Amino acid sequence: MRHREKTEFRDGMLIDWDIPIVMDDGVVLRADIYRPPAEGRYPVIMTLGPYGKQLHFEDGYAHQWHLMCTEHPDVPTGSTNKYQVWEVVDPEKWVPDDYVVIRVDSRGAGTSEGVIDIWSLREAQDLAICVDWAGEQSWSNGKVGLNGISYFAENQWQTAALQPKHLAAICTWEGAADFYRDMAHHGGIFCNGFSKSWSEAQVWTVQNGKGANGYRSRLTGDWVSGPETLSEEQLGANRRNFYEDCLANKLDTSEYWQSRMPNWTKVETPLLSSANWGGQGLHPRGNFEGFVRSASEQKWLEVHGLEHWTEFYTDYGVALQKRFFGHFLKGENTGWDQQPKVLLQVRHPGERFVERHESEWPLARTQWTKYYLDATDLSLSDAPPSTEGSITYEGFGDGATFLTPLVTEETELTGPLAAKLFVSSETADADLFLVVRVFGPDLKEVVFHGALDPHTPVAQGWLRASHRKLDTELSLPYRPYHTHDEIEPLEPGEVYELDVEIWPTCIVVPPGHRIALTVRGKDYVYPGDISDTGEKLGGVWNGVGPFKHDDPRDRPAEVFGGNVTVHTGPDRQSHVLLPVIPQA
Repeated sequence: MRHREKTEFRDGMLIDWDIPIVMDDGVVLRADIYRPPAEGRYPVIMTLGPYGKQLHFEDGYAHQWHLMCTEHPDVPTGSTNKYQVWEVVDPEKWVPDDYVVIRVDSRGAGTSEGVIDIWSLREAQDLAICVDWAGEQSWSNGKVGLNGISYFAENQWQTAALQPKHLAAICTWEGAADFYRDMAHHGGIFCNGFSKSWSEAQVWTVQNGKGANGYRSRLTGDWVSGPETLSEEQLGANRRNFYEDCLANKLDTSEYWQSRMPNWTKVETPLLSSANWGGQGLHPRGNFEGFVRSASEQKWLEVHGLEHWTEFYTDYGVALQKRFFGHFLKGENTGWDQQPKVLLQVRHPGERFVERHESEWPLARTQWTKYYLDATDLSLSDAPPSTEGSITYEGFGDGATFLTPLVTEETELTGPLAAKLFVSSETADADLFLVVRVFGPDLKEVVFHGALDPHTPVAQGWLRASHRKLDTELSLPYRPYHTHDEIEPLEPGEVYELDVEIWPTCIVVPPGHRIALTVRGKDYVYPGDISDTGEKLGGVWNGVGPFKHDDPRDRPAEVFGGNVTVHTGPDRQSHVLLPVIPQA
């Protein structure tokens, strides 16, 4: 059966459907190209990914689409919305500004042939080839930008490190970079909830070859996953099992992970890294690490809140993207040369955000403040405890929560966090789940609508004790960096000093509130009402969205279910390091 390669004039655009792009190994990927109707040479905005380039946003993600349009009417305004697709730009808002928009189905997805191997080096090489193909077309000015959310941001880091000659700028909107640390093995603990539910629900459902058993595109009237309909056995043979691959590769030194890791010294492309404060469990760590560690001399950081997809589509997000790409792809005077290096939407309780401009990350004026745990009274204070104490909890239990006194004046925490804990275990290992929390005067927890879960805490960190080894070159006082290159079992009963990375956050804590650190043996659970959450990707969300760590193959009870003890005192100064920002 043949693909319907054709060009149409629709809604003020020339649209080329399913144009073949041949890779260096002969595999054919297919692209939809949205162009201005007038002859000329235009800059290109490109994405490549596995979600089906012809699956309409509303057909694949109806709840997200309707919620966004209801709460942010600027999103659908100014477009017919006929060509809206999940996590990529709306061509009707870009083509009139003289951009070419290209969407490519990645290898094995949508209408592109081949075997799906999620976030592989091969896939990044494909995107690099597509970038240079686009840069040499008759309608191209030779400058290609990459711009998209999540998957369409993550592969930008990898592709930029390959340095295709026509890549002129990248906008990584909520894009993880280190798939081991950012997604699959938080602190060495396998995140099974996401890797399984996401790949099966969002990638396998639009695999090439689903044909008549998949979606029909309202954009073209054709099958989203190509004209051919394969059996389930054939489909299975045409994809790697992402979940099993993640589980099998327990150390970062595996070729599986190393081949997917961008070489930061080669990421030299001008970049805008856009993070979400509430994206714990997947993206923001990559956005911050990419901004700090990439070799690019022209790089900017923006951080916002709300849902994972929303701000990309709002007038705020689109205007920011166009100023960035107008400067680097068109050479226009967009004012980007005056853009602050860091643009923060500073977070307050009640989903209130206040814009502020900064010059660096982390903020140079940060007052790194240690708050010490005291197991004798479960307190958290800025002075070390004078007496020794300990508290024991079950290895799969709720752990213990340490609370500060009431905050007497407004206190801002913005930046990366870290904890140092002195821990012993009855068994040869222990998984630590750390949660930084804020409680109101009534001790009701302050949570936020995170990137996914509507009841997301202030910050989270994780560590498997047998993965405690630090990289001495990359570790910083506020961001421990673990090698994850060997497993070092614990001697039962012996006390170990563990450094735990807690992902960056931002919260302005009002007077009368308390800051807390919870040390747990399992994922955080929001203590309030979750009846408004409903059934989601990976089941019911109760505070961590789909980012759950409960696969018994990774956490066998005989190894991780024993009692764990946190030790405190003058000689074992367990503490959390908080990024306190002084008031102006």
